[in-house]
Amino acid sequence: MNTRCALSLMFATLFLAGTTSGQEKTVEKVPMRHTSPASGAEMYRSYCAACHGPNGKGDGPAASALKTPPADLTTLAKRHDGTFPKNEVYETISGQHTVSAHGSKEMPVWGNLFRSVDPHQGITMMRINNLTDYIASLQQR
Repeated sequence: MNTRCALSLMFATLFLAGTTSGQEKTVEKVPMRHTSPASGAEMYRSYCAACHGPNGKGDGPAASALKTPPADLTTLAKRHDGTFPKNEVYETISGQHTVSAHGSKEMPVWGNLFRSVDPHQGITMMRINNLTDYIASLQQR
């Protein structure tokens, strides 16, 4: 594994540290845990829920320590006239579409990290597509 890949993995998964009363909340970066590229739900739980919350509402345990609050992923379709913006979500996860929080020190570009785990383009695309489909399943009806 090259140094760039190892460093990328260190910025992958987030969790909250310092939650005791009166102590400033910080986000500690830990190594990225490998998940199945076939399971959008498993990837969401491992990579997204710390900030976006287990149900996608932006209320994960690390959310309060972030400078930019995580988006409520359950209202994406509602905010786009009732249509889930699949291409925009896919491009945001992959890093093709930039969002202020994505690509910052707080929010990694997952496409780059997925490529570092498995450089096979087909596997990376499967990961991003399955994660996008899972986020689509979280939409409020």
